Amino acid sequence: MKEVPVAMTIAGSDSGGGAGIEADLKTFAAMGVHGTVAITAITAQNTLDVFAIHDVDLDVIETQIDVVFEDMGINAAKTGMLHRSDVIELVSRKVREYRFPLVVDPVMVAKGGARLLKPEAEASLKKFLLPVATVVTPNVFEAEVLSGMKISTLDDMRIVAKKIAGLGPRTVIVKGGHLKNGSEVVDIAYSDGEFRELHGKRIETKTTHGTGCSFSAAITAQLAKGRGIMEAVEEAKRFIKIAIEYGLCLGRGHGPVNPVAWLEIAAEKYMVLENISKALEILKSSKYFSKLVPEVGSNIVMALPKPYAKSLEDVAGIPGRLVKSGDSILVFKGPEFGASFHMAKVVLKIMEYDPSFRAAMNIKYSPEIIQVCRRLKMVFSSFDRSEEPEDVKTKEGESLPWGVGKAIEKIGRIPDAIYDLGDIGKEPMVRVLGRDAVEVAKKVTRIASGVCGG
Repeated sequence: MKEVPVAMTIAGSDSGGGAGIEADLKTFAAMGVHGTVAITAITAQNTLDVFAIHDVDLDVIETQIDVVFEDMGINAAKTGMLHRSDVIELVSRKVREYRFPLVVDPVMVAKGGARLLKPEAEASLKKFLLPVATVVTPNVFEAEVLSGMKISTLDDMRIVAKKIAGLGPRTVIVKGGHLKNGSEVVDIAYSDGEFRELHGKRIETKTTHGTGCSFSAAITAQLAKGRGIMEAVEEAKRFIKIAIEYGLCLGRGHGPVNPVAWLEIAAEKYMVLENISKALEILKSSKYFSKLVPEVGSNIVMALPKPYAKSLEDVAGIPGRLVKSGDSILVFKGPEFGASFHMAKVVLKIMEYDPSFRAAMNIKYSPEIIQVCRRLKMVFSSFDRSEEPEDVKTKEGESLPWGVGKAIEKIGRIPDAIYDLGDIGKEPMVRVLGRDAVEVAKKVTRIASGVCGG
């Protein structure tokens, strides 16, 4: 195994960047393998349809495969749009020659309805390519063509998967996205003589262009890294769920999935945790911060950026909060995602008004603190808990988002701080807001110095 695994996509180019080799290369990069290509066709397409197809000469396709293999090797490859019989026969011959694992995405029709595989090439796909495939990943419609059988149920998918496996591939994944199973999507895997059901939540969205390409490319990347087949498939399922969930709303048709989300979320989580850790050091170094910790303790939180911040699990905070101990504070654990409830709710509400404000911290309330904020020329606002509607008050966790929304709407912007005077069982509190945790910590330490240091 090379230090950096090499994967190849043998497929068409999508000028809209949502499918084909463009989607495959993004997926390869996101999954940590080096992507190479053998372009079989150039298409003019966007989110609406395919408007033109130009076939690449057969000798050019062959040379692309040869020169990459001879120089870098190919740990695994996948096929996408092959379009015609002679290309299919060429690719099958090259797989037999070089013996690399092959994932076949039997691309037949584009989302807009354009045929990406000529009807006469369907027989070649079954005769030449499937026998050399390690994995084949048809959707329901493609599986019907390959098997000659109509699919209406999961049992039908099992029968079809076994029939397709009889054509030669070691593993068949019949994707169930087009089969209506309520809120779930169920894929049927048939591998080494055994069936498995792969369950996933159905995501209602139009950003699905390139789903099949990215899914098969993710399997290919994992095979290139030496993973077992079903391990590779399961990781690809996790990958494509995120790529669809955070798809890109581009164009007037089916927007592309977002393979980069897999990498970007991980990077953003790291940066959020680092930012909170730096904020904690700022707070710990303050002589006066402990004086501002309320009875319930303080928490400093920061959310992932949009569009990744959707739930409390996308906001990091301090487990157990920051607790006052004499003139210092105790931090029992480092920052973690999902470690806050109330302050995470505050941040998510703020981001509805301005997504650039992703951090907040609660400190105790006193008239002196408000006077210091005024003296420091900080913008502040407030809300009155006595005005809280009964239907909000009776829902757990809804009071603070309601109050934060009221305070922001009162002044028409995001303030530096929002305070309230409490209620029965509710301690008066100030919430300091900022674009990141470090900015919030600096504001809090300035307030602490102003209150306690004169």
